[in-house]
Amino acid sequence: MILKPQNVVVPDAMHERSQALATDASALDIAISQEHPPAGVSLSAQADFPSRSVTLVLPPRRAPRRRAVRARNALASKKPLKVMKFGGTSVGDACCIEKTLEIVRGSLGDYRVLVVVSAMAGVTDLLLEAAMCAAAGDSETVARIFKSLKARHRSTANALIGSAAKRGRLNRQLKECFVEGESLCQELLLTRSLTAAARDLISSLGERLSAPLVATALTEVGVKSEAVDARECLVTDSHHGAANPSFELTRGRCERRLRPLLQKEIVPVVTGFLGATAEGALTTLGRGGSDYSASILGVVLDAQEVIIWTDVNGFLTSDPRLVAEASTIPQISYQHAAALAYFGAKVLHPKTLQPVIQRGIPVWIRNTFAPEQAGTKITLHGPHSDVSVKALAAMSDIQMIAVTVSGMEESSSVTHRAFAAVAAARSDILMTAQTRSTCELGFVVRSPLAERTMEALQMEFGSDADRRYIREIGVKNGVALVTVVGQHLRDLPGIAEQAFAVLCREKLQVIASSQGASDCNLSFVVAAEDMERTLGVLHKEFQLDGVSNFR
Repeated sequence: MILKPQNVVVPDAMHERSQALATDASALDIAISQEHPPAGVSLSAQADFPSRSVTLVLPPRRAPRRRAVRARNALASKKPLKVMKFGGTSVGDACCIEKTLEIVRGSLGDYRVLVVVSAMAGVTDLLLEAAMCAAAGDSETVARIFKSLKARHRSTANALIGSAAKRGRLNRQLKECFVEGESLCQELLLTRSLTAAARDLISSLGERLSAPLVATALTEVGVKSEAVDARECLVTDSHHGAANPSFELTRGRCERRLRPLLQKEIVPVVTGFLGATAEGALTTLGRGGSDYSASILGVVLDAQEVIIWTDVNGFLTSDPRLVAEASTIPQISYQHAAALAYFGAKVLHPKTLQPVIQRGIPVWIRNTFAPEQAGTKITLHGPHSDVSVKALAAMSDIQMIAVTVSGMEESSSVTHRAFAAVAAARSDILMTAQTRSTCELGFVVRSPLAERTMEALQMEFGSDADRRYIREIGVKNGVALVTVVGQHLRDLPGIAEQAFAVLCREKLQVIASSQGASDCNLSFVVAAEDMERTLGVLHKEFQLDGVSNFR
């Protein structure tokens, strides 16, 4: 006799029999459910709780196959999770994306994988250029930029996707993004005003184009994948251009949107750099924020590790473009890596390590184009080493705002008020520096924020009372910042003396200097044209050209 799927209602008198049936449910492929089982009780145990009636659902004959799927999902949920972020160069064209696909596919089996992607290299800059041109009324440049972006993404899709059906679906997704971007630029041509919200919207299109492209390419090579817009899962405040995440809300949305995919061993490809407020307004985390996106998702999904795939072999002892002898650091602490990122090492977004520190999740920096290289592992304590100086960082896109006071007794009050005023203006002082003049304070800021910072300081110290002890506020251009990063630098005064001595010997003038609030950084303001030579001299002086000291 063939049993067809049906519902059989069993009265209370037959409750004991239903319990017996529950015991043999797995053998009979019979699922038992009740009207109101206690929350959290598994399906097979629900018959142990009394109810007004018990419903026996006889499943179709393919139930064993469904049970096998559930078993695979259960097994997948026990696999550790890797979050992999691929930067703009890693998804820059079809050849680069193919290397990315190899890395992802090679990690499956023992791990679940979540991918975070940046825009294709250079795309965000072009999108912002289009927006600024639109706001300036230059429609021809806008049209030219969008034409080139469409051609680039279309040719990449054609090279990667062989299936006409998949390519058609992908092209429709890409077209939607381009239509949105062009419509926004048309509005800007009329309003001639580029707001922070509009800037976020236009700059987010690069990631929203690359995510479906990479996800579709993964399916083409046999990897189950789905593109996910981060607005569905990463919740932030409303600070456009530098939004801060809400971890509690983000965790809940990730459990609902991303966890089911991971349990089915589907690789989510999430747009980096962007998120949305709880109300749904699009925001961005700041330029280079895809690293930050990866660490946020890694924390809320309890990842085993976060891997930042880029185009260098990890953290180096200095910028290899400026110091040919720079070498890879195999392992480094959160504190030292954060200092290097903050003071100019472009390997990592400065905020990336903030979420993972409390959870102790290791972060790797690895090279997409040399995956055989181990890269740099960033951990809580780093390696056990007696070496004081770990690496050097440099920034050229800075300015120093010099505040001349009547006496040093006012400097502490001036510094405190300056930081408060700049913070209120949503700007950021990289560091305060002591110049050669005992009556001059230097506030080092990134060049894009210099004008805003200057205005905030002039407003703060513009009263008649302040003019009695604030003589002048001016800007020094053509400067660069070189930072020594290491351990116990404050407790080892010889390090600072050694650095000053070698720079003096090489006739490299130090305009200003600063010992960081922590004991892990010592910074020098030098002339911009001296930055490269300053790095080379210090790199040699502290013997950073070998990796043995970092093992």
